[in-house]
Amino acid sequence: MNEYGKKADNASISALGLENVDTVYWNLEPSQLIEENLLRGEGVLADTGALAIDTGEFTGRSPQDRFIVEDEITKDAVWWGPINKPFDADKFDLLYNRVIAYLGGKEVYARDAIACSSEKYSLPIRVVTEFPYSNLFAYNMFIRPTDEQLKNFDPEWNVICAPGFRANPEIDGTRQHNFAVVNFSKKILLIGGTGYTGEIKKGIFSALNFILPHQKNVLSMHCSANVGEDGDTAVFFGLSGTGKTTLSSDPNRKLIGDDEHGWDDDSVFNFEGGCYAKTIDLSEEKEPQIYKAIKFGALLENINFKDDSTEVDYHNSEKTENTRVSYPIHHIDNVQEGLSGAAPKNIFFLTCDAYGVLPPISKLSPAQAMYHFISGYTAKVAGTEAGITEPTMAFSACFGAPFMPLHPTKYAEMLGKKMEEGNVNVWLINTGWSGGEYGVGSRIKLSYTRNMITSALEGKLDNVDFVEHEVFGLAMPVECPEVPTEILNPKNTWKDKDAYDTKAQKLAKAFVDNFEKFAEFANEEILSAAPKAGVTA
Repeated sequence: MNEYGKKADNASISALGLENVDTVYWNLEPSQLIEENLLRGEGVLADTGALAIDTGEFTGRSPQDRFIVEDEITKDAVWWGPINKPFDADKFDLLYNRVIAYLGGKEVYARDAIACSSEKYSLPIRVVTEFPYSNLFAYNMFIRPTDEQLKNFDPEWNVICAPGFRANPEIDGTRQHNFAVVNFSKKILLIGGTGYTGEIKKGIFSALNFILPHQKNVLSMHCSANVGEDGDTAVFFGLSGTGKTTLSSDPNRKLIGDDEHGWDDDSVFNFEGGCYAKTIDLSEEKEPQIYKAIKFGALLENINFKDDSTEVDYHNSEKTENTRVSYPIHHIDNVQEGLSGAAPKNIFFLTCDAYGVLPPISKLSPAQAMYHFISGYTAKVAGTEAGITEPTMAFSACFGAPFMPLHPTKYAEMLGKKMEEGNVNVWLINTGWSGGEYGVGSRIKLSYTRNMITSALEGKLDNVDFVEHEVFGLAMPVECPEVPTEILNPKNTWKDKDAYDTKAQKLAKAFVDNFEKFAEFANEEILSAAPKAGVTA
């Protein structure tokens, strides 16, 4: 046993089938894990003290290689299809045994952690990783148990992460050599063939997106959240790259969390104990909280350094556009105690519209809120997933379909009920393009977006006039403090108004076509919120 490791009883090891590993290092401190990475030649220290590593072949998630074991628990509950692909239970057992055999004779790193800051829904997890940097990621991203909690730690779920194991599709039933398989009966997340750490957090997120709504009647959300000085909670929905982390990191509001939350009867609570932020084009001026959090203990992924230095070049995307950093949430000063807040007063749907059609801010009616939540429109930003090199139109139900095992209407119904009960304001925020589509227009300035959100939160838009978007029916404010009036109506920013109309019609038709698969589950009020495809001014 390495002197760093905290020795656990044999039952803890045998329960995972790991009797044949050479050494298990238990609950190492970040400094110890960083030293292990450096000794193994699997990372270097940046000038800020953060550990910089490369995740290898995969620098983003691989949604096509995420599976759920089909069994008695899942067969009639999961929304099976291209997002939730079934995996044979017997094949899982064989694959699991092959991964355990692969780890035989190796050093592995085990960590006890917790998901969900709410004690009512706390999920104890044991994470076993082949590489120390994967374990550092788990330390950063999950909630760290106290010493007292560690004394009698009893994991409900286990994560096994073996990036060096390459599956054989003919034997293992995978699509290719990498995989992430969720088994709800055995409560195991099994990852192999990929070193991308995001598979760990999104695998557990997928599990919670089944457990909480299906078994606990708690809405799980792909969102960030923060709290104002008056205790008002704001929630930000959006896929990766739309600004969840950036926009919830507000020096004037306390951060609950940047990515995954639950909403029960009276509170919003974080699933995680850290943040996982994109770093491409990061600067201290634009995102000071994130920038300052990149210090010793933080884990930088797939970044490049400036020539002949250990200073990170945040503008360099040679390896990937999806450069990332994970850090424990205490690296940020302005954090909400207990990582929870009251039920929200304002909800923001963040979309990165690469077509320059949607307004930078609009207020949604209850029916529009449900329609846009179920639609989940955005552009997949370069690098977020393998193979994405420029923004591409995408619809992701609930702003997180890749992680949602249940039918989207389950989450939508829960959200709709909570919005109605709490009389919540819902806003659609376009963090994408203005003045033209991608390649022609320019991305909306972050400072403008921040000012629009602040105005909504502070009630400064309560008494301004709104006009209706001619195609999407969205209520657009005609003025907003510290935001140029001319950008509030997107058509005004286009030199060629006919070109705008054409693009708006294209996007409207895409919305309508996408919603067809949900139409039978939607009432007339929600259906009436669809954009008017085929209608021009």
